[in-house]
Amino acid sequence: MQTLSGIKVIAPNFKYRLSGVTSTLIQLVPEQRRRGLGVVTLGPGLPEDMPSMSFWQLPALWRRPEGASHRIWHARRNNEMLTGLILRHVLRMPLKLLFTSAAQRHHSRYTRFLISKMDAVVATSGRSGSFLKVAHTVIRHGVDTALFHPPQTDEDGMTATGLPGRYLVGCFGRVRHQKGTDLFVKAMIELLPHYPAWTAVISGRVTAEHTAFADTLKQQIKAAGLEERIRFLGEVADIKPWYRRLSLYVAPSRNEGFGLTPLEAMASQTAVVASDAGAYGEQIAPGETGAVVPAGDYESLRDAIRPYLADPSLAEQHGVQGVAHVRRHFALEREAEGLEKVYSQLLGQDLTPPSSA
Repeated sequence: MQTLSGIKVIAPNFKYRLSGVTSTLIQLVPEQRRRGLGVVTLGPGLPEDMPSMSFWQLPALWRRPEGASHRIWHARRNNEMLTGLILRHVLRMPLKLLFTSAAQRHHSRYTRFLISKMDAVVATSGRSGSFLKVAHTVIRHGVDTALFHPPQTDEDGMTATGLPGRYLVGCFGRVRHQKGTDLFVKAMIELLPHYPAWTAVISGRVTAEHTAFADTLKQQIKAAGLEERIRFLGEVADIKPWYRRLSLYVAPSRNEGFGLTPLEAMASQTAVVASDAGAYGEQIAPGETGAVVPAGDYESLRDAIRPYLADPSLAEQHGVQGVAHVRRHFALEREAEGLEKVYSQLLGQDLTPPSSA
């Protein structure tokens, strides 16, 4: 916690469990601070070293920040928009309200009402922007290419896993139907017997309501005799080295918001096969960094994975090209720069640091 006199942006995070929004904040806020922006988070579920304010500090928002007439309340969820409206219109705090939308669906009437009360709106992709009924700016999420980077040491290689085979294919994220984990497992059961050099890993949380789903997948793997070659890792403490150990990453989601994992994989020099859910189709350069298939289409997913298992050099080539692609189009600095322009417009002053002007 810290004093709020120089803070221009509040980034609430009103969700305990890790989500795509939370992952975005964990990467973005430190980058914004590095660039000199006065920004703090508010809420649970974030690392202790994140710059933050406490709920008991909310009365300090009645005082205007140094050098500005307002602060920006940057919401990313409905409950955060509602809180911002209460703080401004009921408690009369000097706030400008900004909402970032990653949804790939038509918004409810309630959500549309909240959005209509915002001072500015950002969409994380062209597709999410197509569902908005208000003027908006498209600013795509980025990834920290210092955190997600190509292999550097032996710990970043396949041998560090202790798993059989020479090449690793993986699927990360919560284990559930929405994420398409079953499609990945089905593809691996069908393909791996033909490609003995490959092993598959699945990492992610299995919540109580999805335990039966995960157990069914494990039973299918056992029935196929592939327990040694299709492994469930659970929720690992640090997923970054696992991206670097992969030769191919698969993102088979049926439904997504934005979805950072393909970018994290490509930044780690890993080729990607993904569905067109969320913004995946806007992230991948087909035929250069990976492949994109229709969401929920098992045959297309399987057929897109097969060439990489048959020719590991193709995975290697697309992995190398993926690094350059992400650094050029999806570096975290680009997202921070885009938001600085929106913040500057809302506050009527230039918040862009001189070095990036």
